[in-house]
Amino acid sequence: MVHNAAKALALLAISAAVAGCGGGPNTQPQIDVGPNVGEPINLADCHDWNQANTEQRLGTIKELKNFANGPVVGNSASAPSGRGAVLDDQQAYDLFNNYCKSDFARGFKLYKLYVRAASFAGHQQ
Repeated sequence: MVHNAAKALALLAISAAVAGCGGGPNTQPQIDVGPNVGEPINLADCHDWNQANTEQRLGTIKELKNFANGPVVGNSASAPSGRGAVLDDQQAYDLFNNYCKSDFARGFKLYKLYVRAASFAGHQQ
């Protein structure tokens, strides 16, 4: 009986230690960037989108728009040849809702979906 209790106690201690792994300070979302899905923009994926509320989703779309609308460098790095194409916020929201509703898409990176769609259906800002 004492032997089984010791095993149970050891198992409980191991479970508690494992549950605490991965929660270090480097895994926390950035606080000063405003509302977003809780991941850096280059790591945010459909799983994050599905877990986020509307305010966080709109904040993420804003970050993606700022990223995609950056300067496009042509033949001269010192003189950009234009700016990247962007989607309207509603287009981006619908894009992510449509892609991310499928379970197989949970690992799709949001920035890749955004810039690919913007290159075909986007506009200059």
